[in-house]
Amino acid sequence: MHKLRIAALAFLAAAPAVAIPRAVSAQQPAGIRGEILAQFNEAADKLVQLAEAIPQAKYTWRPMGGVRSVSEVFLHVAGSDEYQLAAVGVKAAVAGENDLEHSTTDKAQIVARLKQSNDRVRAAILAMSDADLEKPTKQFGMDMTYRGAILLLETHAHEHLGQMIAYARMNGVVPPWSRPAR
Repeated sequence: MHKLRIAALAFLAAAPAVAIPRAVSAQQPAGIRGEILAQFNEAADKLVQLAEAIPQAKYTWRPMGGVRSVSEVFLHVAGSDEYQLAAVGVKAAVAGENDLEHSTTDKAQIVARLKQSNDRVRAAILAMSDADLEKPTKQFGMDMTYRGAILLLETHAHEHLGQMIAYARMNGVVPPWSRPAR
């Protein structure tokens, strides 16, 4: 047993460092809010990493006509997050969910806007109580709870993360978390 522990410790010491997700923090709420926040953080942080990894020259690239470009997808995510926060009682920073999409193609501005909207979503989830999750609200004409609204924010981030992974790879960009360890 002692040799097994030593072998396990040696393996762990030789293994590359693994970043602890933001979700594991002192601010992490317990229960469903914490679980949703952890999932949101996973997608939101990876979206920012992709936004930072994709070259500025590719921000106007789109896979075909009639489909959002790289910049438009990132701005759609940021704008949609800002817009959807109104369903949980946070004053919306934009009038419509697609208002930001064509506002800029500048990478630095887009990354900053994406980070800002991610922080607003995190703050909204952290500010809620467990009882708030059961409050009724409307989103896109549907009756739901605050819980449903923040689940929608989380799943929306994952939806567009998948899209942006495909966009990145089509442009020769390997997602930072998929790169081989050096």
